[in-house]
Amino acid sequence: MTTLSIFDQNQPEHARTVTENPSEIRELLATQGIRFEQWPTRDLPADATQEQILEAYSEEVARLKEECGFQTADVVSLNPDNPQKEAFRQKFLDEHTHSEDEVRFFVRGQGLFYLHFGDQVYAVMCEKNDLISVPDGTRHWFDMGPDPEFTCIRLFSNPEGWVADFTGEDIASRLPRYEALAEAGG
Repeated sequence: MTTLSIFDQNQPEHARTVTENPSEIRELLATQGIRFEQWPTRDLPADATQEQILEAYSEEVARLKEECGFQTADVVSLNPDNPQKEAFRQKFLDEHTHSEDEVRFFVRGQGLFYLHFGDQVYAVMCEKNDLISVPDGTRHWFDMGPDPEFTCIRLFSNPEGWVADFTGEDIASRLPRYEALAEAGG
């Protein structure tokens, strides 16, 4: 279930706020400039290609491109049997920023975004149907868990894609990881 957990960075053992209410999640994220929406998903075969997925969501993708100036869209997918899953997980597990917005629409599965604002960290467990847009410059990290299983549409302003600029802070290592928050969310 989509869940927002808000932590005080100085007391990261327990979330001070937890909600599964989509409207409340949207409102709380909006106060920090984060776009959160839930789109209806389409029935697609389990082995749907990138082209089939982008075609199924062509209206939504076109709307976002027009509204936000995105130039390209692609699909990223990962499954638990991927032999490089641990390397992929580690790649974005430390706090970083990007010079352009990071936009993800979850077509399948789930993943956990951590967003760092001042002394607070917002942990958003995104699932199928969820769209999240993290503005450029936002300190964040992403945890796909030990057995990643997701398919996301990604949108880019720069056709070359984005590059992570790591902050060097260790805050990501002090908060509960995916395993703890996925279990808490049921």
